[in-house]
Amino acid sequence: MSPSPFAANLSIVSQRPELAAPGDTDEFAVAPLPALLAPPPLPMLVTGVAGVPGYNAFRFFRELYGEQVIGTRRADNWTLRGPGIHSWDVDDRAGLRRLFERYQFRSVVHCEGLCKLKSCELNPDMARRVNVTSLTNLIGELAPTTRLVALSVDLVFSGAKEGPYTEDDPTDPVTVYGATMAEAERIALERRPDACLLRISLPMGVSFNGHAGAIDWIQSRFKKDKPATLFYDEIRTPTYTDCLNRTFLAVLNRRLSGVFHAGGPRRLSLYEIAQIVNRVGGYDSRHLRGCLRREAGPMPPRAGDVTLNSDRLARELGFAPFNPWPLRDEWAPTHHDWHHERPADEHRSPAQLEAVLYRNPGLQ
Repeated sequence: MSPSPFAANLSIVSQRPELAAPGDTDEFAVAPLPALLAPPPLPMLVTGVAGVPGYNAFRFFRELYGEQVIGTRRADNWTLRGPGIHSWDVDDRAGLRRLFERYQFRSVVHCEGLCKLKSCELNPDMARRVNVTSLTNLIGELAPTTRLVALSVDLVFSGAKEGPYTEDDPTDPVTVYGATMAEAERIALERRPDACLLRISLPMGVSFNGHAGAIDWIQSRFKKDKPATLFYDEIRTPTYTDCLNRTFLAVLNRRLSGVFHAGGPRRLSLYEIAQIVNRVGGYDSRHLRGCLRREAGPMPPRAGDVTLNSDRLARELGFAPFNPWPLRDEWAPTHHDWHHERPADEHRSPAQLEAVLYRNPGLQ
């Protein structure tokens, strides 16, 4: 096992120093929901509700605005059903047109995408169809006044520069997934310059099927008493979906346009994320293993430090939109073997994991 070169990683990526003080999570003031309650343009469409960000955004907006919020998922996710959820395959222009004619959407939060790295590498045509064609077809149906917020991802960068990346840095993806998302960004900016593109990192929230998210996969290995191997040198800036939902609402209300980074303020390696899941969930610490990217082979290729600086978004919104994930410093690793430590007074269980990692306890 290679030693971790990223131990004691408690650094914070600023969301403007005057709004967020590193090391003090109480200073990461996410705007309370009542301050954001001016409704967005309605009716609203949320695409990609089978994915973690789309699923959580749909539930959030549906709870606020009821039947004025509609969600779509691809036909192959047929197990996801319920009020307001429609099936839409991304190249079905006629089906999309019928939805727009029926509901007359005034805002769209576009979360549709294929993010499985190996699947994208093995089938780049499918990756382009889901990640690019879905957006081009969607733009083709939008009225000139319809607000569009579309998700992109930190993996439009390679990590060769070492983060944190700003919106002014050129994209240089190393994966098919990242390349298709960068292409979708360019098309959106050309055809809808009034659109807002949010580059997110790992969205931390519940999934509809229990295995669509980053936490899901890691926890599933530990639940089965199986080993999980994560990279020391792939570094991300994860966000609670609870924070992302409020960010969508604020962005729609403020009519932001252009590219904005929407990564959280705490930088973590994938290994450190797994340490957190392992310890907070109370799982056997012996099942976590780590390695460097070069030790894992070439397929799929992996990015390095793709942490995002989200100061521009904070400046435009007037507040720091994201709490750190996890919220409290005591839940963040300080060294390579941190997950082996089990203080007697610490709460550790799958229920605790759900309460503080899937959900933002500061917003409940």
